[in-house]
Amino acid sequence: MTREKNRFTKLQWLAFAAALLIFILFSATTVYAAGDVAGAIENTWSAAKSQIKTVVNNVVFPVIDMILAVLFFVKIGTAYMDYRKHGQFEFTAPAILFACLIFTLTAPLYIWGIVGM
Repeated sequence: MTREKNRFTKLQWLAFAAALLIFILFSATTVYAAGDVAGAIENTWSAAKSQIKTVVNNVVFPVIDMILAVLFFVKIGTAYMDYRKHGQFEFTAPAILFACLIFTLTAPLYIWGIVGM
């Protein structure tokens, strides 16, 4: 009977130990990191604030405005068709869409003061 003393060779143990050491060294670098993390985040936010504001003003609000305008005119059309069919004009849905459209059209003028940018 042969007795299997060690399944791994010395070279395999050495490779495993080297890989483990490299892993520990890479994950331990953050432990020794010194500095002001909050300051770095504030600086990043200050740099990105104007870009975020520009994208929201030039992309997000116009897309929302276009969607609301299309929905508003479609709702006006369907309300008119209902008026011709039943003789009663329903103002609620078009009025809500119109109010939302006015809100989003004028939002870039005052929303940044509310948000604090």
